[in-house]
Amino acid sequence: MGEGVLSPPFPRVGGVLHGGDVPLTEAARTFGTPLYVYDIRWIEARTNAFARAFQGVDLLLAYSVKANGNLTLLRRLEALGCGADVTSEGELFLARRAGIPAERIVFAGVGKTERELELALREGIHAIHVESAGELERLAAVARRLGVDAPFSIRVNPDVYARTPHEYTRTGTAATKFGVPYDETAALYLRARALGGLRPVGIDVHIGSQIVEPEPYVQALERLLELVAALGAEGVVLEEIDLGGGYGVAYDDEPGMDVDALAREVVPRVRGAGLRLLLEPGRWLVGEAGVLLTEVQYVKRSGPKTFVICDGGMSELIRPSHYGGFHRIEPVVARPEARVERVDVVGPICETGDFLARDRELPLPEPGDLLAVRTVGAYGFAMASNYNGRLRPAEVVVEDGRATLVRARETVDDLIRGMS
Repeated sequence: MGEGVLSPPFPRVGGVLHGGDVPLTEAARTFGTPLYVYDIRWIEARTNAFARAFQGVDLLLAYSVKANGNLTLLRRLEALGCGADVTSEGELFLARRAGIPAERIVFAGVGKTERELELALREGIHAIHVESAGELERLAAVARRLGVDAPFSIRVNPDVYARTPHEYTRTGTAATKFGVPYDETAALYLRARALGGLRPVGIDVHIGSQIVEPEPYVQALERLLELVAALGAEGVVLEEIDLGGGYGVAYDDEPGMDVDALAREVVPRVRGAGLRLLLEPGRWLVGEAGVLLTEVQYVKRSGPKTFVICDGGMSELIRPSHYGGFHRIEPVVARPEARVERVDVVGPICETGDFLARDRELPLPEPGDLLAVRTVGAYGFAMASNYNGRLRPAEVVVEDGRATLVRARETVDDLIRGMS
């Protein structure tokens, strides 16, 4: 499915941005700002489109919980048949609390603790993605102590370069901390047989995030299929292949990943090998379905610069500061008379790096105006913080003409919860 098939969420109707049939002005008035708003019907449509693209193969969509772990979103994704890709005890808890069956959950990450491995095995999850020889040995020891065989896949670092917007989002090359080097993987599967307490179910790869071209996935897949065949000759028979996630979306004018084009490359290869396919989309399902609403507090001129100072900043959305991430910003209510100027859109945090956009052309707003920051459904609230004593914002879902609160805004009491 290309990026242009679905109508974009949050259309402008009568000069006002809407979420579904709800004017975003109404959501802000009811729930305050800063405010995250999600169009859940759009998430449903994206999820169904992704599943249809890969319907020619036995498929598990394991939604990447790190993108957005709101329980309401997780419950809806579970109802659509999704599993979960988790990276911590907390994400495992969220997935299970949302009703996602254990047999649809995979556990990734380079630093799993003994406690996390034990919890995963006690829950009976589908597979643990092993990222080092040390982790394999730890997993075997935990499994033997519990008297179970731990289902595992080894995450391979295929040393495949994928073009991503920032170096922090490239995970498939030898220079990163992720995965087992390709030429060491087969020996580690054979080592597992000697350790005991282990049951190999598949092989795994994750090459990066915000990737918009199928080719790197095809390269990684072909390398994995070579390993699967070599391991089969050694008596290690694998059932599935996990291509991970990282499928890019359109933040600016560039298109995101066309999953139909990706599926045309992937499905015949996986089906021909007689394997099940696991995919771990996160951003692609929820990213464009979210906006951050923020109210302009001041418009400040300082020499040649104009700063639009808002009540939302890096504590609510850190991607622009952390990754140099681009997010389109527009007024919620269009004012045709507003003059377009080049401005910095900034927040209230005591950091020069606190910005939502720099040198951006924008119709100059006035104090009290609302701005909408687009494509924040993934890695928006999930990366929000209490830095500067900030209260994390509320989250709202729009559906069937209603805006429903799905996470309350924090209070000052939340800042001291757990302190003595």
